[in-house]
Amino acid sequence: MVQLFEPEAVYLRPGYEPLLGRGEILHFYTHVRAIREGWHSIDTAIAWDGQVAVRGGFSGALHDGRPIDLRFSDFFTVGPNGRFSRRETFFFAPLA
Repeated sequence: MVQLFEPEAVYLRPGYEPLLGRGEILHFYTHVRAIREGWHSIDTAIAWDGQVAVRGGFSGALHDGRPIDLRFSDFFTVGPNGRFSRRETFFFAPLA
């Protein structure tokens, strides 16, 4: 999956410092992410002028086996070679 990103991509995700570059993104997905496994479902995808927005759901399991089921939105900037140069994730959660 990390090959979908530019080598110097930036990934912004709630609760984490910005992930800078493929190395940090790979480390996050292989060593840090609380989710063990799961599946995304995309309800809406909009692309325009190098920008992509998606809205959907995620169902899966955390590393301790607890289930997780949530809504999310992701916003991507696509670089000139078709890879993501920036990703920003938002989760639908009752925090405010």
